[in-house]
Amino acid sequence: MSSLFPALTGEALTPDRPALRFGDRSLTYAELTAVTDTLAARLKGADRVAVWATPTLETAVAVVAALRAGVPAVPLNPKSGEKELGHILSDSAPTLVLTAPSDELPDTLRKLDRVDVDVVAHDTGGTPAPTDQPTTSDESPALIVYTSGTTGPPKGAVIPRRAVATTLDALADAWRWTADDVLVHALPLFHVHGLILGILGPLRRGGAVRHLGRFDTTAVARELSSGATMLFGVPTMYHRIAETLPTDPDLAKALGRARLLVSGSAALPVHDHERIAAATGRRVIERYGMTETLMNTSVRADGEPRAGTVGLPLPGVELRLVEDDGTPLTAYDGESVGEIQVRGANLFTEYLNRPDATAAAFTSDGWFRTGDMAVRDPDGYVRIVGRKATDLIKSGGYKIGAGEIENALLEHPGVREAAVTGEPDPDLGERVVAWIVPADPQSPPSSAELADHVATHLSPHKRPRTVHHLSSLPRNDMGKIMKRALKAEG
Repeated sequence: MSSLFPALTGEALTPDRPALRFGDRSLTYAELTAVTDTLAARLKGADRVAVWATPTLETAVAVVAALRAGVPAVPLNPKSGEKELGHILSDSAPTLVLTAPSDELPDTLRKLDRVDVDVVAHDTGGTPAPTDQPTTSDESPALIVYTSGTTGPPKGAVIPRRAVATTLDALADAWRWTADDVLVHALPLFHVHGLILGILGPLRRGGAVRHLGRFDTTAVARELSSGATMLFGVPTMYHRIAETLPTDPDLAKALGRARLLVSGSAALPVHDHERIAAATGRRVIERYGMTETLMNTSVRADGEPRAGTVGLPLPGVELRLVEDDGTPLTAYDGESVGEIQVRGANLFTEYLNRPDATAAAFTSDGWFRTGDMAVRDPDGYVRIVGRKATDLIKSGGYKIGAGEIENALLEHPGVREAAVTGEPDPDLGERVVAWIVPADPQSPPSSAELADHVATHLSPHKRPRTVHHLSSLPRNDMGKIMKRALKAEG
């Protein structure tokens, strides 16, 4: 098993090169090697360890040390409720919890042995770096990441070491990601996007990451103006950037300097794509992945950054669209909707302690059922139209993806935010329902006006039949709209 972090060991080590920076605290590669050496030795022999995954230097050090020790890490969302946290701990059964010394842990965690993470490099006396333990293999678990639990208790996706390496190397190919890149982001570290891509990604390449702690457009401008080359964000962050650009020329100039602007975790509205491109001359590229699959597709750095698409399958990833009965679509016409299924070395191994759920997630020939619906253009570009469970609307004999209607609504000047769902209809089967946050709450656009707008931009059968006005849309920590909560409110 080769090391996940060659830049931390042997001849590849560049001691004084910056590795991690959180606020005013930072570690070089030599310092990161030293602190993870010490912690990895403490973890040796543990079955699994939990990590209290705050957006701090301690979290990054804890996860890297666990991976170098060959011990699976279970990142814990600090915002998890008591019931959810109790389920995760019972299911994953960690023996230790790693945390920053100053963190106050909830009672649920106090039954575990606590290890305070020391991020100060001490003299190791020449002890060689532990690297990846010889007992690990490509299939050994690296992380157990829990899904959001929208359809029941969260499930622990067991992510093997080969999936982490495969995804990060495929992204390096697609994005021309090298040791010279400096990544800036403010993503949470309990999820694939912020942790695997945003922390482990730069470290595997031998580059640097600057974590902002909290997202702030001024901080983004500062970092991109002082050497950072890449920005990772979610649509909520890019929306705030698009809103700020007209009054902040420094932000526009800084974004224009970036080599790569990447959005993920949810679809970036086309309207925000266009506003950012017009103000900066740089186009945001999107990629598509899941907890269970890590990354599946991306727009390439040397490809066409087509707004509203997530690009092409990454190297080593097989991707197909299938009908409701599992029959693969044979023609890609940019209109036919099918469920995405993927196969490749980027996939998880299993849902922990859930052989039933694992078996249901895969076809008999090894394709993973993502539950995401998409269309594919003739040149292979993938455009996701929503989740099968919440975003596929079957109305009047048509399959309609909520995503394209949301994009159309966002192009109306009277709409600030939009979500689309389907509701039972005795005539149509389902009718299209829009939930909007008006730009001017005192003068919201009428239902008829929005229906005509969508019918003109798309097709008449895609127009919303019902419109609800809200002050805000419910979102989770990654900025995704929680549509089940919308239905509950309705």
